[in-house]
Amino acid sequence: MIPFDEAYKTVLGNVFSSGSERIPMKEALGRVLAEDIHSDIDMPPFNKSAVDGFACCRKDITNQKTDSICLQVIETIPAGTVPGKSISPGQCSRIMTGAMIPEGADCVVMVEYMKEMGEDMIQYTGPKPAVNICHMGEDIRKGDLILRKGMVIRPVQIATLATVGAVNPLVSKLPRVGILSTGDELVEPDEKPTGSKIRNSNAYQLFAQVKSTPALPDYLGISGDLKEQLLYKITRGMEKNDALLITGGVSMGDFDYVPAIMRDAGIEIIFKSIAIQPGRPTVFGKKDNKVVFGLPGNPVSSFVLFEILVKPFLLAVMGCTGQPPVIILPLGKDYSRLKSERQSLIPVSIENGVVYPVEYHGAAHINAYTMAHGIISMKIGETEIKKGTMVHVRYI
Repeated sequence: MIPFDEAYKTVLGNVFSSGSERIPMKEALGRVLAEDIHSDIDMPPFNKSAVDGFACCRKDITNQKTDSICLQVIETIPAGTVPGKSISPGQCSRIMTGAMIPEGADCVVMVEYMKEMGEDMIQYTGPKPAVNICHMGEDIRKGDLILRKGMVIRPVQIATLATVGAVNPLVSKLPRVGILSTGDELVEPDEKPTGSKIRNSNAYQLFAQVKSTPALPDYLGISGDLKEQLLYKITRGMEKNDALLITGGVSMGDFDYVPAIMRDAGIEIIFKSIAIQPGRPTVFGKKDNKVVFGLPGNPVSSFVLFEILVKPFLLAVMGCTGQPPVIILPLGKDYSRLKSERQSLIPVSIENGVVYPVEYHGAAHINAYTMAHGIISMKIGETEIKKGTMVHVRYI
């Protein structure tokens, strides 16, 4: 077995580039930006009102008694309209939120502080006025770097792309990922299992994980434990995809042929066991510019190993520079384990800012993870974490 940190560095050391393409902004959600984005304009592009009110000169309403301050309203300025008149002493313009500030005005008085005195006259009734102006370029200056290459595009980045007119951003191409389940005991989910059969949950779990990374999942079906069938499916999966995920057949049983078949397919095996629980029998190999992950058949193991090993690899292939979110919170109860030869990953829930281990019966108990918000780690040699200890929680 090799330590997880070594396995992680090894996997990330075999990253290749997926290439890039320009796509419509509306289709860019979840994609990784492959270019820096600079603003083509100032934001705001002009001085604009932050409130509905009256644009006027501050000195007109700060040098007199409140009950004697009357101003002439010379025009109304809706948002999207260029002011037609400048403000002179004793004048103001009715203005809407987001509208351009007229020349001569240096503040906007909120509607609540103005009293209508006639058709074109108002009286100021409030305290010393705030400025209430968003100044040109105070958020972004023309030429500013606003989005960096390697950033995952979320809804807020979509808004920023739209703001600067980057309607066809350059993004990384999505790698194709083959998913192959192995084992004579497996049947598809739409089939009710009989005898010693079980439904194939791993493949659909991995399909969803690949798609949410995002990458392009390619479900290759179920292979029985016949060596010839395995060799054919692995070979075809490698031909069609950039990466191949195989679940099952990687441990030490009499029918765990996957590592040997991988070698027969010309795949160089780089490691085949990680000192981690769950997920010890994890195989990693490569052929030319493609990689293979042999994941354990237990669904928790395949789920966790995808999250902590495969997903970072796929994101790195797409040039992502971000790291998964980790927060530090106190543990809500004591947690202990009997064996400590391997690093342990424990599903946890978060309640009112406190972390609680989820009841978990082992690597086949995938339903436990439906109640989990994240995972915490216990180091090799560590057998207990006391209540109140600050732990690092990795969201899943």
